[in-house]
Amino acid sequence: MQIDLIRLLVDFGLFVLIWMVQLVVYPSFSYFSKQELINWHQLYTPRITLMVFPLMAGQLLTAIFQLAKDQDLFAVLSLIIIVGMWLLTFFIFVPTHNKITSEEVDDEICAKLVKFNWLRTAGWTFLFIWNFLQYYFR
Repeated sequence: MQIDLIRLLVDFGLFVLIWMVQLVVYPSFSYFSKQELINWHQLYTPRITLMVFPLMAGQLLTAIFQLAKDQDLFAVLSLIIIVGMWLLTFFIFVPTHNKITSEEVDDEICAKLVKFNWLRTAGWTFLFIWNFLQYYFR
């Protein structure tokens, strides 16, 4: 399978996943009591990580391979956006989820997840659409 198709499939996976998280998962957190959210979060985070991490790692690796192959605008800007998604994830989302894990739960945390996740939703949506157009209209 060629690297461009693998990348397109990974981008699609992240596109679907991030919209599900943005529209269903994070908003649902506000419907849990504090203790219910803490309990659910302990089950949720390892499970979602099993889906998110391989997709994010696959996207990063395929983008690096694409940049090594072609140093065009798509490859360069794509990798910059992907690195941005990793930075957002590890400097905003991981610490926020850690607060929930350590039982520092309030309405602001749930609102922060939804608010800041729009950045990742926009980034992964843009990457998927741009990659789709690149793949099919070259």
